[in-house]
Amino acid sequence: MTALPRPRVVLALAVILFLVAAGVVGAVLRTRTPEQPGRALPLERMGQLALPGDNSRFDYAGLDPGRGLLFIAHLGVSEVIEVDVHANRVVRTISGLPDVHGVLVVPALHRVYVTATGADEMVTLDEDTGAVLHRTPTGAHPDGLAYDPVRGTVWTTNESGGSETVIDAATGTVRGTVDLGGDGGNVAYDPVASGQILADVQSRDELAVVGPVTLAVTHRIPLPGCDHDHGLALAPDDRLAFVACDGNARLLTVDLNTRRIIGTDAVGTDPDVLAYDSAAHRLYVSAESGWLTVLDNRDRHLTVSGRAHLVDGAHVVAVNSTTHRSYYPVPQGSDGHPALVTYRPKR
Repeated sequence: MTALPRPRVVLALAVILFLVAAGVVGAVLRTRTPEQPGRALPLERMGQLALPGDNSRFDYAGLDPGRGLLFIAHLGVSEVIEVDVHANRVVRTISGLPDVHGVLVVPALHRVYVTATGADEMVTLDEDTGAVLHRTPTGAHPDGLAYDPVRGTVWTTNESGGSETVIDAATGTVRGTVDLGGDGGNVAYDPVASGQILADVQSRDELAVVGPVTLAVTHRIPLPGCDHDHGLALAPDDRLAFVACDGNARLLTVDLNTRRIIGTDAVGTDPDVLAYDSAAHRLYVSAESGWLTVLDNRDRHLTVSGRAHLVDGAHVVAVNSTTHRSYYPVPQGSDGHPALVTYRPKR
């Protein structure tokens, strides 16, 4: 090897030291938050149903509670799996949905809406047949979904695009776009406050309140103590929003009347999907780490009623507010194959 001139040697050493230091700092920043002590879940396992496909990642799931049809995004193979949870059987798989993430079922319309992130589009499916009805272009990296029944629109959060694409639920045409001012997280429809839309702005650690008619951000709710707000669920009658912060494993309770944080709870590392049982006043927080935290809402105050590790990759949950059963698609069930695991409240 030809010797480098001394100044270049010094510069090379400096670059190497910088890269090493950066790696160390990066490792520190990526250190996981220690999990909180486990606590017996107020649930009992009912069993599991084998799912088709491989052990790759699942994402969101949407439920039609009346018909018992659960639609699961199998992101790793770009398919949606339809399961009849009443009959405990797989109905069909729906393919051709690149990197499918979000799933939203609207029973009144017999429609299922999914975000095909790999194609930057929202796809409308017929709930009865699984047929593709519309493909609608969105912004970059569409993820979460919400339905506004008053205006007949589906809101699609474009995570890296930093926007909401507002789509006509019947025709699949774009009605407008909302600039969130930062990377988007999940989105929710508030049926009480004139149908306002709430959206996580995870790069700003705030919750945006959006007018459903003006399609503009009307308020921004700061979320101190939150690192990267992504998960979102509402308890509209109690005027509460639940926000999951995946950067520091915290769940914030936001008073929608005062737009202030009124509670903070520790949850599993990398919290992702939230599901709220409005009849039982119970919140399920499923984390990328496989930890499930169950919290009960009493007098607008959350208390942790259980916390446990289900299985690696169990970061998705859907709940039926009538039967109170909860469903968890996992890449590896007890036999090592993908499965849908079902729980019910302990009697």
